[in-house]
Amino acid sequence: MSAEIRALEPKALWNKFADLNAVPRPSKKEERVIKFMKDFGSRLGLETIEDEVGNVIIRKPATADMENRKPIVMQSHLDMVHQKNNDTTFDFDTQGIDMFVEGDWVKAKGTTLGADNGLGVATIMAILESDTIAHPDLEALFTIDEETGMTGAKGLKGGLLKGEILLNLDTEEDDEIGVGCAGGVDVTATRNYNEVNVGAGSSAFKIEVKGLQGGHSGMQIHEGLGNANKLMNRLLYRAYDAFGLQVSEIDGGSLRNAIPRESVAVVIVDTNKTTQFVKDMDQKASVIKKEFKTMEPELEINVAETTLPERVMESDVQEQLIKAIYAACNGVYRMSPDIPDLVETSNNIARVIVKDGFIKIGCLTRSSVESSKADLANALTSTFEMAGCDVELSGDYPGWAPNMDSDILKVMVPIYERLNNGEKPHVAACHAGLECGILGTNYPDMDMISFGPNIKGAHSPDERAQISSAQKYWKFVLEILKEIPKRN
Repeated sequence: MSAEIRALEPKALWNKFADLNAVPRPSKKEERVIKFMKDFGSRLGLETIEDEVGNVIIRKPATADMENRKPIVMQSHLDMVHQKNNDTTFDFDTQGIDMFVEGDWVKAKGTTLGADNGLGVATIMAILESDTIAHPDLEALFTIDEETGMTGAKGLKGGLLKGEILLNLDTEEDDEIGVGCAGGVDVTATRNYNEVNVGAGSSAFKIEVKGLQGGHSGMQIHEGLGNANKLMNRLLYRAYDAFGLQVSEIDGGSLRNAIPRESVAVVIVDTNKTTQFVKDMDQKASVIKKEFKTMEPELEINVAETTLPERVMESDVQEQLIKAIYAACNGVYRMSPDIPDLVETSNNIARVIVKDGFIKIGCLTRSSVESSKADLANALTSTFEMAGCDVELSGDYPGWAPNMDSDILKVMVPIYERLNNGEKPHVAACHAGLECGILGTNYPDMDMISFGPNIKGAHSPDERAQISSAQKYWKFVLEILKEIPKRN
């Protein structure tokens, strides 16, 4: 781990982040980081427990003269999104993140950085370890699997936490105080299909869409970023009629909460039409790249001859699939009529797999309004069912309704203004899925708030954390802890 990270200020925060990032911690595989966190709490001599699903809770008594303040919960999630560039050799199951400093930013070499939500975890660790930071009775809640199902938050039982205020450290804009978030549901369409033998006089091509930025499928869904699955589908649309194109396989996207950056398809066309096919693909690629030249300057669309496969999709199913993906909503479905500039409902067509007689399409539908979330999920279900797919809705989790009368919000706003020369914070709900909504189902009376430092490009290899923002955020955290309201 680079010594330059450990030399950054505040050292307490960045050193804990470096310690954490040395531990592999992909979602669903948190065993090592759970042990790491339990060992950390035990080494400090603090009460440390692991609940039934793998969440870790560490309790620290109030510092001197803070015993009469409301007890608090500081919460962040242990897992991180594992994304890397195609040309990066990296094993998230065994390797720690390789970080470096570039100007005012901390980045990772070809992978996600893990600042989401590692900087929140590191913040809490630094406070637990300190003998000089003032705070009330503190419960540190480290949840698991936030990125791929929120099963940690869902599995946390009521009555386990005693805190009255929850500080969620999972917001990615340092001028924002989060008071609400979207809920979500996974929409998965599957179908079997028959494969047919490749006919004589056929040539095979590999089509690649790559170089897209990707990013967070909630926080960045409104930015107009390219979705590799939708772009690949544009290339394939109508090509059967023109060139006899048939699909052998498609592999696009990865995680549901990441806007897909890459897609690869293997197709066959009539050998007599290959010249015109390549020309047509180049023309379509040129049009697409022109559309996205501002947002996606690194977009590449490559078409090259490849080894002829033995079998391809039957044409009827292929047509239904391509039309369904074309028709399926991707991006913003509805803006909030109540909160300016807030995306209310959206969908990310995150994963498309076509191979060996099986189709799987994975989407993540988000909304801050339950009825609107159900409406979009029903629209997607109808679209894919008309293409002969079976559709499953799973992983449903609720949103977090804003409470503008929050006591901790009333404390934090004037602190922010005092620390930032009168600048007002942006008090808002976000379109990401925070755990507060789920935690609130078992802790309905807990006063919750979310905030954090500037993190850009989360869920992509371009993820980066701003050093100056981390310093601003750290001062904010320390002042909040000093001014937690007194017990009633």
